[in-house]
Amino acid sequence: MANIDAREESVGVAYGADVSTARNSATVLTMHAKLPQSRTPRELVDDNRRFYDSLWSGCRLVDPDRFNTWPLVQSLLPPSGLRLEVAPGLRPRLPIEGTQFVDISAPALALLSERGGRVTLGEVTALPFAAATFDLVCALDIIEHVDDDDNALSEIARVAKPGGVLLISTPLHPSRWTPFDDFVGHKRRYETPEIVRKLTQQNLTIERSAVFGMQPRSSRLLDWGMWWMTHQRERAMWWYNRAFMPLGLRFQKPLQLAPGLIPTAAVDEILMVCRKG
Repeated sequence: MANIDAREESVGVAYGADVSTARNSATVLTMHAKLPQSRTPRELVDDNRRFYDSLWSGCRLVDPDRFNTWPLVQSLLPPSGLRLEVAPGLRPRLPIEGTQFVDISAPALALLSERGGRVTLGEVTALPFAAATFDLVCALDIIEHVDDDDNALSEIARVAKPGGVLLISTPLHPSRWTPFDDFVGHKRRYETPEIVRKLTQQNLTIERSAVFGMQPRSSRLLDWGMWWMTHQRERAMWWYNRAFMPLGLRFQKPLQLAPGLIPTAAVDEILMVCRKG
């Protein structure tokens, strides 16, 4: 959750992801398209926790100002208000010191706490905060991972103050489902009208949006990357931390934010700047 996303870039960037532009066609992804795995809500949470606990245990924390979301974040930081980031792993986008973080991964929270973050072990479907607490809420690449996405969106909106800003991103187009979606713990991809409807139900308005996340160049490279992450994890993480991640950060392009909702036919993942009414 144009940008190296917070949770899935570890495989995508390391093994052939283009972090700057929208794909020209859906050909690469539909080559291996299939239906999502059938998992119960608890199985989905447990699968995500196991995957990301293992992943973050071998990763280095990347500072928020290394990402191309930083100029946007800086422009949105409340002068004296509270801010929350949900499930950042070790790729936080909000300033670490003083930000409240919620994640299911204890290893990630431990490192964020060492850097001055306020941390809580928890799930997006049951945020342990009072209503209307935060001026800025960041939830990148989260809602596609949970079984009850309506409840997740309801919780994210509930803890935001009226007039507060929410940064939300998610992958689009179920027809582009691949084994990679299963590998990183996705439950779904959205059709654009569906995600707009769900946001509207929570009294959230899309003020700006941009192409976001990984754009796989090669399905074979992603298959290769998934194999290495599964069978040779230590080697894969060594190369990821020392070569692929730094290169991915270096070659990011600026977010191209546009008013309202961008055309999404050729967009694999979208970042939305929303306002709570």
